[in-house]
Amino acid sequence: MSGTLNKVMLIGHLGDNVKMHYFEGGGSIGRFPLATNESYTKKDTGEKVTQTEWHNIVVRNKAAEICEKYLSKGDRVYIEGKIKTRKWQDDGGNDRYSTEINVDDFTFLTTKNNDAAGDVSPAASQEKKDDLPF
Repeated sequence: MSGTLNKVMLIGHLGDNVKMHYFEGGGSIGRFPLATNESYTKKDTGEKVTQTEWHNIVVRNKAAEICEKYLSKGDRVYIEGKIKTRKWQDDGGNDRYSTEINVDDFTFLTTKNNDAAGDVSPAASQEKKDDLPF
């Protein structure tokens, strides 16, 4: 194969609500953290271990506005995109780097009418989201 591929597919939970930034030309950008979990059982102790990996998600323009409107902390979402590393300088002039996932496509996996526990009341749904560790 002579080409290269930069493609990411993630299913995870939002660690916070979508934070929006609007530009003068009418464009917008939305950012949010996404948590993915990997669980395994230690063979020697039988202890179940869960490791959480955090991803910085970036979505643009109309897609960002849709995410802001329909996604909230704790919601489950499928993300397809590309890995991008951004270089910037902090207040001390030091080079810093941020690795982000730039979204090409997404699918909402949490429905607002019924969550995983089967309770359809908005208040109960919010209480469950408030109990999440992120």
